[in-house]
Amino acid sequence: MTGSSTGIGRAAALAFAEHGADVVVHYHSSATEAESVYQEIVQKGRKVLLVQGDVSDKQQVDSMVAQIKEAFGRVDVLMNNAGSMVKRARLEELDEETWDRVMAVNLKSVFLVTQAVLPLMKAQGRGRVINLASVAGHNGGGRGALAYATSKGAIHTLTKAMAKDLLDYNILVNAIAPGVISTPFHDRFSTPEFRRQMVSQIPMGREGTAEEAVGPVLFLASSYADYITGETIEVNGGQLMR
Repeated sequence: MTGSSTGIGRAAALAFAEHGADVVVHYHSSATEAESVYQEIVQKGRKVLLVQGDVSDKQQVDSMVAQIKEAFGRVDVLMNNAGSMVKRARLEELDEETWDRVMAVNLKSVFLVTQAVLPLMKAQGRGRVINLASVAGHNGGGRGALAYATSKGAIHTLTKAMAKDLLDYNILVNAIAPGVISTPFHDRFSTPEFRRQMVSQIPMGREGTAEEAVGPVLFLASSYADYITGETIEVNGGQLMR
């Protein structure tokens, strides 16, 4: 799974290992955190591969998938989790470089990684792809999240389109859309005051945990979701009810 050194990705990597899966831990720059996840999975007795690279760069993505093929020979579940806001910037402040980077990390990466993994899933005759969208993709996010929200809105559409494209190969594609989750993401991009404002709009009255976002991922990866594709599961404490 991409971006699995911290936050939801870390929690998902550990949860899959706890449920008996071998895991690929990917990181871009958080080497120390990724090594920590790696060691925890080793302690659980599962096989784990640690890979590093920029998921918005095709050459690096292809190299990582080659490593995965050599180590495991297959990919049963791909979780496209890597993403970033890069920085908060309202429309008049948003520069082209930031816009392009947000789109590359959040959107282009899903296309590149899924396309690179596709031959393995086709060869084995099945697969699951789980994308990370966001409540921001529905409601536009908070102030300064224009690029991020746009990229996540595109993930909702991309998930549906990929689901249709890959049905012939018995590959199911779904997404989860977290709301306000207590992760390093919000530690970096949201002030305490802004987080309190967001929580005030959540019927459950609190932020979610990374572990609470993982339950729907495990469900979508399981046989209980054999008749579900092109869907997004909302994980937001009632912040957005659809």
